Amino acid sequence: MHCTSCALNVSKYLEKKGMQQVNVSFATDEVSFVAPAGADSAEVLEGIAQMGYRVVLPEDKPVKQPFTRSLTFKFIFCAVFTLPLLLHMWVHWAWLHNPWVQLALTLPVYIVGMLHFGKSAVKALFNRMTNMDVLVTLGSTAAFIYSLVGTLVFKNPEYLFFETTAAIITLVFLGNLLEEKSVKQTTSAITELAKMQVTTAKLINTDHGHEHISEVDNRILKSGDCVLVNSGDKIPMDGTVYWGAGHVNESMISGESSPVAKQVNDKVIGGTVLEEGNIKMFVTATGKDTVLSYIIDLVKQAQTEKPPMQKLADKISAVFVPLVLGISLITFIGWYFIGNIPFADAMMRSVAVLVISCPCAMGLATPAAVMVGLGRAARNGILIKGGHTLEMFKGIKQVVFDKTGTLTTGKLRLHAWEYNDMSEAYFKQLVYSLEKFSSHPIARSIVKEWKTTETVPLQQIREHKGLGMKAQDKDGNEWQLGSFKMAAGAASDDSHNLYLLKNGVLAGWIDLTDEIRPEAATVISVLSQAGIKSVLLSGDTKRKCMELAGKLGITEVYAEQSPEQKLQQIAALMQTAPTVMVGDGINDAPALAKATIGVSLSDATQVAMQSANVLLLNNNLGALPLALGLGKHTYLTIKQNLFWAFIYNVVAIPVAALGLLNPIVGAGVMGLSDVVLAVNSVRLRYKRVDR
Repeated sequence: MHCTSCALNVSKYLEKKGMQQVNVSFATDEVSFVAPAGADSAEVLEGIAQMGYRVVLPEDKPVKQPFTRSLTFKFIFCAVFTLPLLLHMWVHWAWLHNPWVQLALTLPVYIVGMLHFGKSAVKALFNRMTNMDVLVTLGSTAAFIYSLVGTLVFKNPEYLFFETTAAIITLVFLGNLLEEKSVKQTTSAITELAKMQVTTAKLINTDHGHEHISEVDNRILKSGDCVLVNSGDKIPMDGTVYWGAGHVNESMISGESSPVAKQVNDKVIGGTVLEEGNIKMFVTATGKDTVLSYIIDLVKQAQTEKPPMQKLADKISAVFVPLVLGISLITFIGWYFIGNIPFADAMMRSVAVLVISCPCAMGLATPAAVMVGLGRAARNGILIKGGHTLEMFKGIKQVVFDKTGTLTTGKLRLHAWEYNDMSEAYFKQLVYSLEKFSSHPIARSIVKEWKTTETVPLQQIREHKGLGMKAQDKDGNEWQLGSFKMAAGAASDDSHNLYLLKNGVLAGWIDLTDEIRPEAATVISVLSQAGIKSVLLSGDTKRKCMELAGKLGITEVYAEQSPEQKLQQIAALMQTAPTVMVGDGINDAPALAKATIGVSLSDATQVAMQSANVLLLNNNLGALPLALGLGKHTYLTIKQNLFWAFIYNVVAIPVAALGLLNPIVGAGVMGLSDVVLAVNSVRLRYKRVDR
């Protein structure tokens, strides 16, 4: 596809054929859709091919396009013939003013132009669609035929506008070339991530106790393979270290600038670089199952999903070309029949209207900004799901934080415990046997510290959100392990983290300490400076919540909240202002889904990550201000781009219709209009946005 009109036409064709979840990206040249039951996908793909596009399936081997078919070659080829034609306007060499010489110079340019723009225009019209190529084809063809008739029939130099034909085609090629290169700048983040996927791997094969190492393409690796990674090597696939230690640079995945220490049993991510040390690892995920593939797919999905603002622009683009054709026709009729100017002048003004208009600008406005914004976010360890999320960032006034695992590290340390009518060993075994079935941060910490092979046989094990665990032992005793809410009828002291109940009677308690994230205070301070209020919403006790809030400078606190109450509280807060919810547990999932924007950390439970709109990789809460800032400024850039696209056409078309613009100048300005949008979007890569 060589312009956004192409993408819009392919999208309209697929929707007309009944395809669902249609996503067409001009920037990445990718098309995806879901075919309903009974639909013939092969027939649909053939239809796209008949529109003039080469369809390449994921399993197809990519074919490199010959240089002669590239925009660069077509522009250079046309420019060689167009420059002498334009030269005749300033020099008085007799041979340059010869109509047959001008025809000979124009013909190659016109043929190349028609094979490119004309072919696309005819196929678009055949499918009852219109695009920018229709305007370019009509404009250049009108000037060419008028000049050809003047040469063959009237033999009058006043009929010659060959240079207009050639200049329109050449300058539009130049505009498309600049647009292509500019748009590629906006997709660089995805390209960089994709490059990280392909590398070589040192595969370890064991034969009679001896290890043999062979270098292979990492794409042939499978789960369970053993791989050696030395200093400076790229880690070939996701895996787990089983020997050695080192420091891994994960900056392209998580945005973490400092190398991360890795040792035995630590997970490593494919595409990252082992800067120091030597490790041996088991491959745990390959291909589409790797973290890097997940990130790339997530970013691509977000980039192809259109925000509501872009959908409005697409609706306008759909009627834009027919509208321009109508204005062009009215311009010609008005000037020739009412204005009584010569036919040639009226035609040139009509042609100027065709070539100055730019439907591509409206189609490119949002994708260009989204590509850069989401690409920069991905490079900094922030995954934003869906283009619609970007529009939600614009009015965020308050951020609601969960406590455990969000503002605190979730790395809880067992501090004290007490038990009744049992041994310490049995107490620990029982607690471990209950907590190993929970995904709560407190449970994970206890399981890690009290891990044992001697467990208590339990049945009917259930996790009750916001309360704790329940189960029965082989003797029919009911055990409960959870918060004070669960033990309220059996205990009066609410200062402990966990309470163990046997048949409704208090049998023990556990206290843990939880460290505050080192970046938490800075995040709250930055948000406050940006005029965003921070709120603490937790299921923990009021005493612990107030203590944490005091240390971080949070003034609004809601403690001892169940998942249902969290959901209700978020709904109430959203009545006052657009709200972000940051959480990581199962009990946060409903609130994350309800909030204007849900933000989850990468160490969160799977359900929390799926419920969230934004995912912070490397469990880095410090990336939150950047995420909010990027969302806000990406939306601002989209607005700027759309304003430029609309104002350009609103001003340029009347100027051309009034005869104040030469078609050659119009073609040049039209080409540059898309570049302005791309350049404005690329600013997002370097602009300060965390404010």
